[in-house]
Amino acid sequence: MKTRLFAMMFLEFFIWGAWLPLIFGYLPGLGFTTAQQSWILNAFPIASIIGMFFSNQFADRNFSAERFLAFSHLVGGLAILGLAFTKSFWPFFGLMSLHCLLYVPTISITNSIAFANVKDAQKEFGIVRMGGTIGWIFAAWPFTFILVDWAKVDAAKPEGFVGWLGAVLANGLTGEPLQDATKWTYIVAGVASLVLAAFSLTLPHTPPKAAVEGEAQSLAWLQAAKLLKHPFVLILWIVAFIDSFVHNCYFNWTGTFLSSKEVGIPGNWVMPVMSIGQIAEILTMFVLGATLKALGWRTTMIVGVLGHALRFAVYSFMPQKELIIVVQIVHGVCYAFFFATVYIFVDEHFPKDVRSSAQGLFNVMILGVGALVANTVCPYLMQEVYTKDGVIDFHGLFLVPMAAAIVASLAMAIFFHPPKINAVASGTPVTGH
Repeated sequence: MKTRLFAMMFLEFFIWGAWLPLIFGYLPGLGFTTAQQSWILNAFPIASIIGMFFSNQFADRNFSAERFLAFSHLVGGLAILGLAFTKSFWPFFGLMSLHCLLYVPTISITNSIAFANVKDAQKEFGIVRMGGTIGWIFAAWPFTFILVDWAKVDAAKPEGFVGWLGAVLANGLTGEPLQDATKWTYIVAGVASLVLAAFSLTLPHTPPKAAVEGEAQSLAWLQAAKLLKHPFVLILWIVAFIDSFVHNCYFNWTGTFLSSKEVGIPGNWVMPVMSIGQIAEILTMFVLGATLKALGWRTTMIVGVLGHALRFAVYSFMPQKELIIVVQIVHGVCYAFFFATVYIFVDEHFPKDVRSSAQGLFNVMILGVGALVANTVCPYLMQEVYTKDGVIDFHGLFLVPMAAAIVASLAMAIFFHPPKINAVASGTPVTGH
């Protein structure tokens, strides 16, 4: 059972990891304006905001989880497959919106299936969920052999398999050929989605939840929002927005930056280099518990936010290829020490009856609003503000998220003082550090 659930998570996040990293550099080449690019990129965060309610209020109570998963990935897979053959704005935006609206709820649906079918969630869910991270990592590697300049490989006349492999790995596409070949990311994502649609029908039956649970959930959202009256909850919510914005700046700009002349990473290596962050994420999660015990909530989250500042400082001031590759490790620290820690913090400090809705409250900011603002602002900043005569000023561009991360970390240091006990749940005054 755990193997099947692991495979489900692997495919679920393989799909997302296949198309996301390179879309930010792909859209400008299709001739879309910065506003059109923002609409396409914002299909996912808008779907995230809608999905937070849809998956709890409708999907969970009306469909068995495995059938909803199969339907969503069948239709959503066909939609993203169609993107490989679409170059006009409205059809592209429509297909992307359809895919995202169906894909986003499946993130929580796969969690529901996993929780319903493991014997000990505390011990087993982490292993099952790790399949998703590994799936994201694996999604990058097929493109090492897809985004290849085969003319150069043939011209090198390699001898034997080792020589051929070396020629393939050393001759990635660049420029317009890379732009055109990026359509394969949607083909790979679409095929993986169709595979998961079929695989979902082999998963154990997970029946819909009772309607009364959904009704209680709608009231819980209101109760969760009222928790923002506590200063430490409000400041964490605001910092979550800033950190989400900075996090999405990374995805918006890094692919273009890595393949630029300034860094010079071949096109077939861009996604594998970015996947180093997910590898580091797995390793960082293993030390998260010990880190929280040693440093506490506030310091751990500050380190996570400052990880972004460090990465963008390297991007801006020291854009050497080797250093840029090494600093991808920081991505794991950024995710585990802030985002994962936020979810653990909410689980420990919030009342049990609104805990899942409180998680959703932060999810709206992390997956929805923060990404929405980043995807709206980032194309404009890179292509209009920091581009002159066709040359991107990466130094100035990366100072923006670096400064935002520093401001967020200072806000955490000065204003975030959570109580030592569960004051939110017990009603006692919110004091302490």
